[in-house]
Amino acid sequence: MTHRVVLSDLKTIDVETGRDVFARAETGVGTEVELDVRDSPPRTPEAVVDALEGAHGLIVDSSTPVTCEVLERAESLRVVGRAGIGVDNVDVAAAAANDVVVLNVPGYAVEEVSTHALALLLACVRKTHVYDSQVKSGTWSWEDGRSLHRLQGKTVGLLAFGKIARRFAEKVSGFGFDVLACDPYVDEAEMADAGVEKVGFEEVLGESDILSVHAPLTDETEKLLDAEAFSAMSDGAVIINTARGSVIDVDALADALSNGSVAAAGLDVFDPEPPDDSPLLDRDDVVMTPHTAWYSEESRRELSRDVAADVMSVLSGEEPNSPVDPDAGWF
Repeated sequence: MTHRVVLSDLKTIDVETGRDVFARAETGVGTEVELDVRDSPPRTPEAVVDALEGAHGLIVDSSTPVTCEVLERAESLRVVGRAGIGVDNVDVAAAAANDVVVLNVPGYAVEEVSTHALALLLACVRKTHVYDSQVKSGTWSWEDGRSLHRLQGKTVGLLAFGKIARRFAEKVSGFGFDVLACDPYVDEAEMADAGVEKVGFEEVLGESDILSVHAPLTDETEKLLDAEAFSAMSDGAVIINTARGSVIDVDALADALSNGSVAAAGLDVFDPEPPDDSPLLDRDDVVMTPHTAWYSEESRRELSRDVAADVMSVLSGEEPNSPVDPDAGWF
């Protein structure tokens, strides 16, 4: 039997790696795949439905909306492979109701994202971006970066404690930080085994000198860091976000930076992307990168390989490695 798989959102996918996975799998299971590569991803539910006419599989990044409407109307669809970790653009509950398996790649880019979060942290606390700009413009002065403070003895708080947050905790531990984490879905003993103290939301806000966001975007986490949350933080805190832009209320963050309750922010994710009208664009106390924490050549190949292989497993009637549980919480 020939299965048609639509490949949308080419940003993170190495197409040739995906083709190779499908080709090798075909010889082993007798299932052929017709890969429909979309150079321009469908951005509306109607466009997604049109693209899925007669399709059995769909592989997406974060830009293609896989809504309840899409899942109800895509009658032949059997599997959605999310090329990444977060599934906020996929209605997982609606997929389950329509017998569509949703997959993600939860182990992908753990090294890259945790390292990028650390890089943003260091840029914020050492103001390397400010000094770089000044030196290149002809200014030579250590005083323009005041005030910098020693890292040892500071407290890093983690919002969520999944794989990336755990690896980040390992990396920052070498700097002499105390590490706290807030995650209602991970128990205290598991955190303690990783050398991390489990605390509640109010505690992680009030006790963290640096707060690193690792939570997925859900109804529970959307704009979780709002004006009230920022007011509960200790003055001069640093915010790092490599998770999802919508976890932070950007206007509230801009206000917090202006009034000093937040000293700096390192952001790799935004809402919308790119953040063309963001109030943060012209601020020296904000370090921005273009949603690139996930990227290395190795992570891109691994992502393409793993999502294609798991989609092929479903189409071949086998158990996938990474199905998304519609009842799961943060991960």
